[in-house]
Amino acid sequence: MRYDEFLTRVRERGEYYDQEEAAHITRAVLEVLGHRVAPGDAADLARLLPSALGEVLAPDGDRPAEDFGIEEFHRRVGMRTGPRPRTAQWDATAVLTALADTVPGEELDRIVGRLPAGYASLFGKGDPSD
Repeated sequence: MRYDEFLTRVRERGEYYDQEEAAHITRAVLEVLGHRVAPGDAADLARLLPSALGEVLAPDGDRPAEDFGIEEFHRRVGMRTGPRPRTAQWDATAVLTALADTVPGEELDRIVGRLPAGYASLFGKGDPSD
């Protein structure tokens, strides 16, 4: 998938004003996700995305994954998107469901399965504990 196609999906899902807003939101969410998942998982996902997005997701393979829950994920997204903390969940879901459409199911399931409960819904998947 091309960069502009990915952003179009995000823009449509998030109902953003334009591609520039979708790009800003996408970078913010992928940056936070890149800190949350293991470096190997971030690198695997990055290889499946357009290079401009992959670089945001996995800029440095030497850092360890940070351990934070879904509320902290949303807070960090909100910090990156400006005065939008109440829409951070909306933003995260718009980007991560577009990511789920791009990444092969088994790869995505493996990575989502390593995250705490609650993250699966951001990717448009049911909670694995159901």
